[in-house]
Amino acid sequence: MTTLPLAWTLLTVSLWTAGSSHIIVQEPVKVLYPAISSPENFECNCNHSCDSVYWFRKTSLHSNLTFLGKCNTAERVTYGPDVEPAQFKLSKRGNAAFVLRINSVRKEDEGTYSCVLKDKGGEETWRSGTVLRPGGTPPTPPPKPKPKPPVKSVCRCSPKKNPTHDGCDYLVLWPLVGATAGLALALICTLYYFSRLPKKCRHHFERIRLKP
Repeated sequence: MTTLPLAWTLLTVSLWTAGSSHIIVQEPVKVLYPAISSPENFECNCNHSCDSVYWFRKTSLHSNLTFLGKCNTAERVTYGPDVEPAQFKLSKRGNAAFVLRINSVRKEDEGTYSCVLKDKGGEETWRSGTVLRPGGTPPTPPPKPKPKPPVKSVCRCSPKKNPTHDGCDYLVLWPLVGATAGLALALICTLYYFSRLPKKCRHHFERIRLKP
């Protein structure tokens, strides 16, 4: 259920003079879900040039807008036909807002409540309405997306001229150190083997090497 600017305009023509100018303020439509038998307030903000406010309601049971009442800056209130003053209270709050109060919300009060401001020059300002759904349940907001787990960094080694301390250079150097150590160990074992051979064996190897 939303505001109906076209219906409001037609109603304005029937209530006020045809020479009045109109301003329609497009605002986000609010939706309220008060508990049954609880009070509820509607505010209509204006500037210092406001002279009076007109309150309307459109319920799901009636296709036409219902005039609830009028309140001016002196808080002189005029109620519409068949409106219960004990149920609805019209007042002014400070210099910048008019208030419509429902003293005890009933299920049949469901509908869209809107206001029309009129300044001293006769200009009318139509404001977006507020949807009232007594005893209703507010919609559940969608669940927030779960944060993704942190991604573990993978070390992708690449040859670098300057050594770093991120671990990659050490992964590249360790195989080289192992290969060098293996060669050194093989050389030491070979020298040790030849040093343990008898002199005759060594002479024999030397003669074999000296033969043409």
